Amino acid sequence: MAAEQDPEGRAAARPLLTDLYQATMALGYWRAGRARDAAEFELFFRRCPFGGAFALAAGLLFCPHAGLSAVTSFPDVQFLASVLPPDTDPAFFEHLRALDCSEVTVRALPEGSLAFPGVPLLQVSGPLLVVQLLETPLLCLVSYASLVATNAARLRLIAGPEKRLLEMGLRRAQGPDGGLTASTYSYLGGFDSSSNVLAGQLRGVPVAGTLAHSFVTSFSGSEVPPDPMLAPAAGEGPGVDLAAKAQVWLEHVCAHLGLGVQEPHPGERAAFVAYALAFPRAFQGLLDSYSVRRSGLPNFLAVALALGELGYRAVGVRLDSGDLLQQAQEIRKVFRAAAAQFQVPWLASVPIAVSNNIDEEALARLAQEGSEVNVIGIGTSAVTCPQQPSLGCVYKLVAVGGQPRMKLTEDPEKQTLPGSKAAFRLLGSDGSLLMDVLQLAEEPAPQAGQELRVWPPGAQEPCTVRPAQVEPLLRLCFQQGQLCEPLPSLAESRALVQLSLSQLSPEHRRLQSPAQYQVVLSERLQALVNSLHARASP
Repeated sequence: MAAEQDPEGRAAARPLLTDLYQATMALGYWRAGRARDAAEFELFFRRCPFGGAFALAAGLLFCPHAGLSAVTSFPDVQFLASVLPPDTDPAFFEHLRALDCSEVTVRALPEGSLAFPGVPLLQVSGPLLVVQLLETPLLCLVSYASLVATNAARLRLIAGPEKRLLEMGLRRAQGPDGGLTASTYSYLGGFDSSSNVLAGQLRGVPVAGTLAHSFVTSFSGSEVPPDPMLAPAAGEGPGVDLAAKAQVWLEHVCAHLGLGVQEPHPGERAAFVAYALAFPRAFQGLLDSYSVRRSGLPNFLAVALALGELGYRAVGVRLDSGDLLQQAQEIRKVFRAAAAQFQVPWLASVPIAVSNNIDEEALARLAQEGSEVNVIGIGTSAVTCPQQPSLGCVYKLVAVGGQPRMKLTEDPEKQTLPGSKAAFRLLGSDGSLLMDVLQLAEEPAPQAGQELRVWPPGAQEPCTVRPAQVEPLLRLCFQQGQLCEPLPSLAESRALVQLSLSQLSPEHRRLQSPAQYQVVLSERLQALVNSLHARASP
């Protein structure tokens, strides 16, 4: 769903969802007569998250609309007056009330594209006071979304293309807004669906979910369904008492499995029957409320075979405890044997879903060759990103009045690159990514097939590269108060993620000890950096 149609997107950056120092700086700019000075900021990160070699640009969909509303709708100016000095000139607050974004320009990486350290995810230019006020809401919108999307992409790379991934972390998320963001950008990063219904309503994320242990354990077996009759799937013929039919099948199943008919828990079977009556075309059994082998499996098979006799097919089973990989293999063997014994071929391929605090290490085990797991539900590890809780995006001033600005600091890593810039991605003849180039905006763009001299990070001399293809990275998305082009759908951005990852070399895509992707500077940008360094030296 596009940002302008999404009420949560519009509310994501409420007018006072900002840091107080943005308002104090705004007062300082205004008092110094610099509120309307032309300025440019860049939003970027310094290191790829999780020890990897890539990140995904995300959260950008809502920046032009939700982020800029932090300025265009400022009904809370009176509260600001209460926290700023009491002798603040009332004319300053009148200035705030009159602010708009008609002079703001935003360029951005496409939503879902690969991002690398130092390359701007956003470039924001306009009146100094206004673009300063945008810092906190834009960082809030982009940082966590990009982190979650990158985390999801890593999990998808581990799982491979065949396993279905379900994000189910809403109850573990850092609040409702964090839960919605995590569900949205886990889907963008490669998950297939989410348990979060609001993400389905607002963002169009496919939703999925069945039942919990509480549903199963709430039944004792003495319950009588108000209407136990189920009509055949084809719609023809009389209805059948599903509970009675399942009881008949239970005897056959227990004999096949070598179990006593009294061993499977009657409450669990009653729960399965109740769920099957509600969802005959989407019946799924949660097998580990009691004993998987002695109760969950035979009860599921009894109900599934009863449904099958009426023309329905069970859609899966789920495990939430124990050795998930081993249990899935054992369950698959039982399904195959039962399919042959009772001549129901579809039973052999009933999907097996698993969950239970699955992280990257556990996922790798479940995704290994020979695994019988089909669906993997991930909660905490998807929404909290436990390996790295923050991407560390920053929003830095790079130009004022057309003149470059550079932060020189005691920590070289925190120094910034000066000037208004353009960014390009260089590709080889096979479409693989070679490097990203940052250059001054006024420089001519690199040309495919032509040699280009560039400066790698920390190099003592430049190197030469001849790209087969050149892609400009930053797209104009907001100007003069208006979107410049329609925003992509979430599904389109999700497809871009997979295309982008396919262009990344295996050395850069691997998750452990990857080769670092190069972001290089043009000769003119490197010369400007050197000049400003020399000018600042005593």
